[in-house]
This record gives sequence, structure tokens and C-alpha cells, in this order.
Amino acid sequence: MADSNPLDDLKAALSGAARAMAADPEVELAFTADIPISNGRHIKVPMPSRALPPDQVAEARGFADAAALMLRHHDDAVHASAQPADAIARSAFDAVEKARVEALGARYYAGVRGNLAEALDMRLKSDPISKARNRDEVPLASAIALMVRERLTGEVAPERAQTGLDLVRDWIEEKGGADLDALEMLLDDQRGFAELTTRLLEDLELIDGDLQPDDGDEGGDEDEGEDPDENDDTDDQEEGDAGAESQVDARAEESDEAGEEGEGDSLDDEFGDMDGDPMDDGEEGMLPVRPNRPFSDLTPQFSYSAFTTQFDEEIAATELCDEEELTRLRAYLDQQLVHLQGAVTKLANRLQRRLMAQQLRSWDFDQEEGTLDAARLSRVIVNPAHSLSYKIERDTEFRDTVVTLLIDNSGSMRGRPISIAAISADIMARTLERVGVKTEILGFTTRAWKGGQSREQWLAEGRPAHPGRLNDLRHIVYKQADEPWRRARKSLGLMMREGLLKENIDGEALLWAHNRLMARSEERRVLMVISDGAPVDDSTLSVNSGSYLEKHLRQVIAWIETRSPVELCAIGIGHDVTRYYERAVTIMDAEQLGGTMVEQLAGLFDEASK
Repeated sequence: MADSNPLDDLKAALSGAARAMAADPEVELAFTADIPISNGRHIKVPMPSRALPPDQVAEARGFADAAALMLRHHDDAVHASAQPADAIARSAFDAVEKARVEALGARYYAGVRGNLAEALDMRLKSDPISKARNRDEVPLASAIALMVRERLTGEVAPERAQTGLDLVRDWIEEKGGADLDALEMLLDDQRGFAELTTRLLEDLELIDGDLQPDDGDEGGDEDEGEDPDENDDTDDQEEGDAGAESQVDARAEESDEAGEEGEGDSLDDEFGDMDGDPMDDGEEGMLPVRPNRPFSDLTPQFSYSAFTTQFDEEIAATELCDEEELTRLRAYLDQQLVHLQGAVTKLANRLQRRLMAQQLRSWDFDQEEGTLDAARLSRVIVNPAHSLSYKIERDTEFRDTVVTLLIDNSGSMRGRPISIAAISADIMARTLERVGVKTEILGFTTRAWKGGQSREQWLAEGRPAHPGRLNDLRHIVYKQADEPWRRARKSLGLMMREGLLKENIDGEALLWAHNRLMARSEERRVLMVISDGAPVDDSTLSVNSGSYLEKHLRQVIAWIETRSPVELCAIGIGHDVTRYYERAVTIMDAEQLGGTMVEQLAGLFDEASK
């Protein structure tokens, strides 16, 4: 075809191959520049560049093949019936099942084997096993899965994982070598394979015999102690009924009182099993990639889920309104900036000076080799006996860095707070770009008030109990990290758009921003959250406990702060965020935001330079 686009041709080829491999004509495939995921029949694979480099094409094929093989060879019901309750064991169980499914594809299709290997190598870039330097740093789920893959396919683990794997290989062989050897005999039998995997996990002392997950999530039931009938009665009213809102407020107050007694537990609880991840509505226990895999190392004291992710969206700001409106909104934002220009410029210059001070070059002179030192050439002219002098630049301690600003786009930010947030983000992006620090600006809200299409689907299905998150997420990309500020400046004006700001579900937004950071190659990653309140979504809180969203937010924060390499800090506008975040500050006036952002970032960089 004359107008054929190579990317479209590749997408068509991948879609056809995925449908054929999954034996399902309903499979849909799309490219994404973000984290590739598989949600049932909806597959998002990494987008290669326009030149279609062979390694990037193979990587995209690998993710598509893995997702299609999961649809073909994996039974969710069988998997769930044998899945252990313990989070670490469950993660290993999931990883071994993924290895089984991919081994089937590698056995039957020669091309698939190479594609899967490329996808695995990409996943391992963000897996802690690739950076482990002692046994405690090795995620057992990754190590066990790699050893199972070796047994089932005969392929050794990728080189980047070998060091970490060798730290635990002997121990795994000693405890479970016989089980590993027997797995190949049951490759085509998922149920038998699951039983043998369970025995392997027992021999590795990851589980002690109680294998079934908590069907009712008993901990969740305690949190959700309200009578479901009362929720149903509430739902019979109009969604805008003030009675429903007051019920939500009452529940929140009750949960706050109860939370004071159990707060230590909730803070000490490590991040729950990622099978309850917001991106997971039941078919994603086997995500093709999960950055920083040890989400799974934690105890599932509280299970968070979404009723459906079908209506969620991650969208660029430019797609939410046309060019003309963006231009108008940016002009309005610039008007707001005028009377703050002096103060903000001083703050930006202060940050720039502090960062530049850490990046100043220093040299070692009178070296035998290096860069010719022109300043000392006069010595040679005066006395030809002098040899030429060279200089060598010293390494600086300033590490390659990326900063993400995650801005609450909820309705309570309307007016002055969102204007100041947009202005501050704009100034911060410009300043950091000058000193070579990449900046990403993200926003989070929901697509509708009080539930949207998620709630409509829940109502249509008869209002099943404990539905979990019950609204349609909207995650907005205002500026990508690799995008220059001049290209993204108009997009920031979108925050001024009437009707954009709705509800805020912070926990899932934090995970989303974190995962985007983990996909980056920079050595240092900083995530700054700007919010004016606790997570609130009327639709979700009216049918779950009043602390449902807040507990999930606490879990996400606790995990990132204790387990993730991402450096997290937060700024609360008129709201005390120090009870959530370890590194946080609260301001009472939005006018303070610009200066506070500068001080927080400068403080982070000052700490790194010590």
C-alpha cells in the first residue's frame, strides 16, 4: 500500500500473530510508550522507534507473544485455586507459571523463543536481581523463575542476572533441585505443574502447608465492616444525594478514629500482594513486565483492587483539548504568572545556583596525557626544554537524574492552588532543564464525578459486594521526561481548563508515576507529589470502608519509601501530608508552593552531595 506506515504494518502483524497464537479473534493489540501491560484480551506492547531496530521489534514481539501464550495456555481458575496465601510464595508461584507458559511457546515456535528472550532481558533491566550484590537483595521470585526457565527450555539466564542468581543458586538447588528436575514432565498439565510448584515452594520453606489464599480477604472484611445492605440503600438514591455524601464523611470519621489504634500496624504493614494492583482486575497476575518486581515481597494484610480498569485512561494533555484552546489556556496561565515573575525567578535562580555548584568542572593539571593545557603553552615557548602539559577533568558526584512532579488534579485544587501548581511546575521544568536534569510533569484525577462508567457497569451487574475502586481513572501526561520544555509549555495550560478537576485516587497515581520512573535509565530518580488532601472518591468510599483509599495510599508510600530506589517527597497544600510521607512538608498558602518546591529539591540534591 502506498500510504503504508511501517509501525502500522508491524502492529497488524503482531495483532494477527497474537490472535493466532492465542486462538482468539477478539485479541486487541496496541503500542505504548509507557509500561507494557496485558489486561485480558487487551495487550499493550513497547513501541519501537520509526526505524524499527531489530532488537526493539523483537522486544515488542516478545511482549505480544508472552501475552498471547498466557491467553492460550493459562487458566485463571486453576491458577487461583492453587495459589499460596503468603505474598512472597504467591509471587514466586506466579513467576513460575509465567515461565511454564513461555516455555510452551519457546518449545513449539522457534521464532517465539528469541522474542521471549528479548522481552525477558528488557524486564531484567528493572529487576533488582540485576543489581543484587548480596543474598538479601535477590528477589526469590525472579531467581526461582529463571532457574525454572533453565530447566524447561535449556536456556541459561541472561548475563545481567547471572551475578544475582549465583548468590542463591546453590541454596535453591540444594533445597528444591529434585522438584525443579521434575517440572518438565508436567509442562502441559497446569494443575499438576501447580501442585509440583507448591511442593517446590514448601521445600524452599516459603510456605508451610496452608496454601489457599484468604477467599474473603478477612482483613479487608474488618475494614469493610459496614452492612452491604446499607450501601445498597444508599446507592438507590441519586448519585448526587447529599445523604450519600454525609454517609461517606461519617465513615471516614469512624475509620480515622479506628485508624488511630491500628495506625502502627498499617504503617508497619509492608506493601500488599500486587495481585491486588490497581491495574489488575483479575486477569493480570501474570503481567508481562512489572518494574521493580519485589512489590511481591510483602504481606497481603489489605487487598486493594479495582472493579474494572476498562474505562481508565492515560492520556497526553494535547489529546484532551484542541490546539486553539490550549493556546488560550496557556495565555491565561501566563497572565497569572506576571505578578509572580520576580519572586519565582529568584527562587529558580537559587535552585540553579545550588545545582550548578555541584556540577562545576574541576581539573587535574600537569598530567602526562589528557586534554592539552593551552594556558601552560607559554612555558614551552619560554623554555623549549619544558614538555607539553595536559589536564584531565575530574569526575563529578552529580549523578544522572530525572525528576517527576505528580500534581493532584482534584476538584479541591480548583482556583489559586492549581494555578500556583502549574506555574511552579513550569518554572521547575525550565530551571532543571538548564542544569541537565530531566523533568516529567504528570497529573491525576478521574474521568467523572461519582463513578462514571465503572459505577454504571457495577450497577448493571447487580452491585456485587466489595467492588473495590469504582471510578474511571484519568492520568494525564503534561510533559514527558525527554520532551523539551518549549514543546510542553502549552500543555501545562490544560490545568486551567474548567471541568478537568474531579476526584483524586492518590495510591494508584503514585504507582503509575513510580512505574514510569522505574522504566527510566537515569541513575537517580526523584518523585515529588503535590496534593491538597487525602484521597477521596465518593463512588468508591460509598461501597467500601471509609479508609479504603487512604489505606492503599499508605501501603504504596510505605513500599516506595522502604523498598524502591525512587526518592519520594511530598508537599501538602493546606493538608498535613507528614502523616503519610516520611519526607514531606505542609504549606498553608498556595503562594508558598514555588519556594517550597525549590527547597525540597535543593535539599534532596544537597543530601546527595554530602
